[in-house]
Amino acid sequence: MTTSVQGRRSWQRIVSGAVVAIAATLCMAGSGTAQLQGLEDGNWSYLGGGAGHTRYSPLNQINASNFEDLEVAWIWRGDNFGGGVEFTMRSTPSQVNGVLYTVVGQRRQVVAIDAATGETLWTFREPETTRYLRSPRSDFGKGVAYGELEGRGVIYISTPGFFLWALDAATGRPLENWGRRVPLEAFPESGVVDMLPDLVGDWGPWQDFVAQGGTYDPDHGIPRELGMITASAPPIVVNGTVVVPTSHQPSYAQSRIENVPGDIQGYDAATGERLWKFHIIPRPGEVGHDTWENDAWQYTGDISSWAPVSADPELGLVYIVTNSPTVQDFTGHRPGNNLFANSVIALDVQTGERRWHFQMVHNDRWNNDIPTAPMLIDVTVDGREIPALIQYTKMGLVFAFNRETGEPIWPVEERPVLQSEVPGEWSPPTQPFPTLPEPQDPIVMSGLTEDFVIDFTPELKQQALDILSDYQVTNLYAPTLPENHQNDYFANVSCSSGVNIPHPPVADPTTGITYSTHTRGCRAAGLVMAGELLDVDNPEYASYSPEGWRGRERRTPTTGTTVAEFMLGPGVGLPRIEGLPLWKPPYGNMLTAHDMNTGRRLWSLPVGHTPENIRNNPLLAGRDINTGGTGLGILMVMGDLLVQAQEDLRGEAELSEDGMPLLHARDKRTGEILASVEVPVPGGYGMSSWMLDGKQYILMQAASYRRGIPGTLVALTLP
Repeated sequence: MTTSVQGRRSWQRIVSGAVVAIAATLCMAGSGTAQLQGLEDGNWSYLGGGAGHTRYSPLNQINASNFEDLEVAWIWRGDNFGGGVEFTMRSTPSQVNGVLYTVVGQRRQVVAIDAATGETLWTFREPETTRYLRSPRSDFGKGVAYGELEGRGVIYISTPGFFLWALDAATGRPLENWGRRVPLEAFPESGVVDMLPDLVGDWGPWQDFVAQGGTYDPDHGIPRELGMITASAPPIVVNGTVVVPTSHQPSYAQSRIENVPGDIQGYDAATGERLWKFHIIPRPGEVGHDTWENDAWQYTGDISSWAPVSADPELGLVYIVTNSPTVQDFTGHRPGNNLFANSVIALDVQTGERRWHFQMVHNDRWNNDIPTAPMLIDVTVDGREIPALIQYTKMGLVFAFNRETGEPIWPVEERPVLQSEVPGEWSPPTQPFPTLPEPQDPIVMSGLTEDFVIDFTPELKQQALDILSDYQVTNLYAPTLPENHQNDYFANVSCSSGVNIPHPPVADPTTGITYSTHTRGCRAAGLVMAGELLDVDNPEYASYSPEGWRGRERRTPTTGTTVAEFMLGPGVGLPRIEGLPLWKPPYGNMLTAHDMNTGRRLWSLPVGHTPENIRNNPLLAGRDINTGGTGLGILMVMGDLLVQAQEDLRGEAELSEDGMPLLHARDKRTGEILASVEVPVPGGYGMSSWMLDGKQYILMQAASYRRGIPGTLVALTLP
């Protein structure tokens, strides 16, 4: 369904191309590095700005000298589209020729917004299907893809029901003579592709289902007993091909070891014809098939691509990152390293053939999926220019590759890791550790050793060491322990400090410097044998006890027993001393810069106010410390500035003396705050900047459960 609003101005802005080009040129920061496409003429055409997903804009009309003069141009609220305060707003709009395109609400409705006024120009909503109603996280759509066909703008969108749409960018109407007819009454004659038949057509369990008399229901999708598939990250248009990522129910919340593999598909942008499919779980004879032992490839599913996609059109490559296979907590049902899980994969956009890949976590059982898009920049290492791909992780490790060849820029070492003692589980003997770039936080390499133990006073440090004497401290890949294990310690302890979906890293292609926000944390967890079998097909099997323990039950295919994981506390799982963690600060949000020409950390700073429970802790009386705030930083590089907001989804954002959220302009070389301005809402997920009629804008995404603020867009510009 499409609706249009006739704006006060015509849809196509009539402005002299020469004037716009001159204005944009005058407001560009100097650049010694060619930019990937998407930022031409002051636009922000992709979710991450350009095709390289750096969240960088070269514009500098807004700079340190006038940043504090910024004013709100308009505010656009998303709660009118459903979802209320719980609506997450993870879609960074694409801005092309004066129009913003994004998705909003539980229905992931597509909207076009006048970039100068905030007026809604048109909306599109997919007809309701049972497939949509079954889709998890339907409002977590991260955006749209923009392309052009014969001079006409086209918006491509993948939906919770796993349909691919092509919409006229001027009207929001589905394209004529594009795609295939969906045999459902409410669907149009064209403009859409049902991607499910393409996905499962060559998949063994589906072929068995059909051979036994099963038929395809386009409203319901595939039967629940075979699995489910959806889409979260938007497609990307590269050299005439629409590449579509997939997603599933999160692997940590699944009750079945069987599911649909999240194969990647490419479609012709002009016709909607399916061009290719890449098997994310390799079949016999394909590279990586030998990493699935005991024929686990036949029934294991998932390996989603939740995170957005980046691309290098000149190389003709698209870069996909993935999560873990079905069911993470116990991995005995899928022995082997499990390619292409937890990997970055470079695919040829014309053929779908794998050019290169690298797996960053073998046989994941820690929920260490790759949460953010690869960032593509050019760097100079020891005098050699390299087209680089920089990949941040949840763990805090940072990987750097030649994006053309896949060769690591610096050596990556396979280092031995502890092996699981859980009966029937399989452990990889080694995990990959980059020698450079340095991790976001050095604690991730060693774990909670004495060097990182809290030491405000000798007594406090000794208490922490006494507690830790009951645990085994190890690195990132600490295996869980079975109940009644025979070790002389309670559990293994590991630490991490990485990025996650709500706070993606950013990069400056002109300097080779990258920026990220992260929080230090350590945890201990153990596996215990469950007392009784649960109905593993019941989606409500997970339960939360009054003590705050989280328990999950898994039936293993080899023994028929059930394994339950219990993780203590909110992601930490270690005792505290009068409310203080056992490790040194930072306890909150940190902002860290890396020089990717050397692989070294440049600086790391706390962001936001120290939480009150830490600031007023009696054990810290009289000490002036800054541990960082609880709201993670939202970042963008813009000209000579690193622009930073602070999210307020789970904690307390940094506020001005008047109680207003703040937007900071930081020196991108040092992190120093150069200027700040009050904004009406805290930040959330991403920002963008673009030029329109000679004026530069900053667009903030925002949401705050605590403040009751739904998904919102706020545009700022100079008076």
